[in-house]
Amino acid sequence: MLTLLAAGLVDVDTGALITPGVLRIEGDRIVGVGPGSSGSSGSPDDQVIDLGDLILLPGLMDMEVNLLMGGRGETIEYSPIRDDPPLRMLRAVGNARRTLRAGFTTVRNLGLFVKTGGYLLDVALMKAIDDGWIDGPRIVPAGHAITPTGGHLDPTTIFSMMPGALEMTVEEGVADGVDQVRRAVRYQIKHGAKLIKICASGGVMSDSGAAGAQHYSDEELRAIVDEAHRRGLKVAAHTHGAEAVRSAVEAGIDCIEHGFLIDDEAIAMMVKAGTFLVSTTALADYLDVSTAAPEVQAKAAEMFPRARTAVKAAIDGGVKVAVGTDAPAIPHGKNAMELVALVSRGLTPHQVLRAATVTAAEVIGVTDRGRLAPGLLADIIGVPGNPLEDITVTQHVRFVMKGGKVFDR
Repeated sequence: MLTLLAAGLVDVDTGALITPGVLRIEGDRIVGVGPGSSGSSGSPDDQVIDLGDLILLPGLMDMEVNLLMGGRGETIEYSPIRDDPPLRMLRAVGNARRTLRAGFTTVRNLGLFVKTGGYLLDVALMKAIDDGWIDGPRIVPAGHAITPTGGHLDPTTIFSMMPGALEMTVEEGVADGVDQVRRAVRYQIKHGAKLIKICASGGVMSDSGAAGAQHYSDEELRAIVDEAHRRGLKVAAHTHGAEAVRSAVEAGIDCIEHGFLIDDEAIAMMVKAGTFLVSTTALADYLDVSTAAPEVQAKAAEMFPRARTAVKAAIDGGVKVAVGTDAPAIPHGKNAMELVALVSRGLTPHQVLRAATVTAAEVIGVTDRGRLAPGLLADIIGVPGNPLEDITVTQHVRFVMKGGKVFDR
């Protein structure tokens, strides 16, 4: 039995700070909360970790990262053609470690769009972390992002490659028409993907045309959802434009990524359907586009101001919003920048903490994490202050436990 003692702990359901903060851990689970909680064996082998003035939180969750991109040594100009899968995996080890030590104990790795020869690198990374070979967060992997030829997540479009350079296969996610998108979904599932990521509209950082333009037809969207849902997997869709969001919701997409151009009608449809939004709003403040092509800079100038208001409109309209950074758009290990950005958009710290815990758990369909409660996974972090009053303390995590094991203290 292990007991954590701290100055307080946050109840993310009520938004209350409970003092003192006492948690009892057995194995990988929380078995008691509070000074008078049951679960203490009284054994002389019981251990106590005194965390002093820290405040305890459930492990945070980031619903949009790509641990196989970004990090040390990567360059946007050369890495797409120079970095082979083994090098990407080695870089991902550092990205995963930094993410965990930042207090993010669960992430969705939301779709590779790099040349891998068909290997699902994020699935391999998940297995290595789960088996304890390397340190990192729990990963829900999407495999390869599924996108049409010339779509926003077609890397030959993002990097403006000439014809024939870096062409991707259906297995690597570039798929056109109902038959190919079905095959692409089936391939990801066959090799271990736990959700499906698709590109439903244009984006900012590519020359794929207007950021809000719908990229897959309604028929193709329905086919993707049908394949995934029949196998019990959720579908997340990169989508900006309001019309594209409406089409994605009508097709049964489970989660909209970004949604910078959503309108009231799209918000109402998302609420009615129970569609989640992962807003990735911090990148509007921090993503450097100064060296990008003029057309990309023009799109950013239009989109980023709207990104700063869309998430508040969605929250006020009743949409369920979860935290996501689109890392490495936000550097790996700096994921809490998104929490700070959400508060700057007008959300309360309590709303933001819920978005990074209980709502994120809903997005991935789990009930074993997201709160500090008996029976749940002992994914616990400690911060130097009350995040209900100052969300920036989440940028200074001082203690990390995942599954009852201490990773950073």
